[in-house]
Amino acid sequence: MERFSIVTGDITHSDAEAIVNAANTTLLGGSGVDGAIHRAAGPELLAECRGLGGCETGKAKLTRGYDLRAKYVLHTPGPIWQGGGLGEPALLASCYRSCLLLAKEHGIRTVDFPSISTGVYAYPLPLAATVALRAIMDFLAENDLPERVRMVCHTEAAAEVYRQTWNLWYAGDKSERM
Repeated sequence: MERFSIVTGDITHSDAEAIVNAANTTLLGGSGVDGAIHRAAGPELLAECRGLGGCETGKAKLTRGYDLRAKYVLHTPGPIWQGGGLGEPALLASCYRSCLLLAKEHGIRTVDFPSISTGVYAYPLPLAATVALRAIMDFLAENDLPERVRMVCHTEAAAEVYRQTWNLWYAGDKSERM
């Protein structure tokens, strides 16, 4: 699909108009991608986040990007994996939809996502990829904005899981495979 791709890289170096932060509910920084984004954006990001009053799991809030190349950061707390029977798939899907809706509402044309909840929150990567791709692809099928969405995986191994999942569910033939 022309509007969606899977890449390997450091999301803090993204040239997208908005990047997504796999945040915790305080929005005050943490480990993994959350800490990396806060470090790269500078202290102004933390100051703005302090004024937001946190964010519920599955929802999203927007801030400026400060020292990042991205103009905006979409913060979304993902679910902590507890076996899958406590609504984790619905909450994870809501993370992606909430970010995409917020981007659309603000006229944001390009968005880069990390693999939400698959780090310290221990969401199994193959399951998370299925949920993420379904949420993203369903949203893009029904909306003109954002114009481009990328899944930015920190490792090639993670990107390969996303590519295999995409190929399984979305590639109509060999020419559409990633």
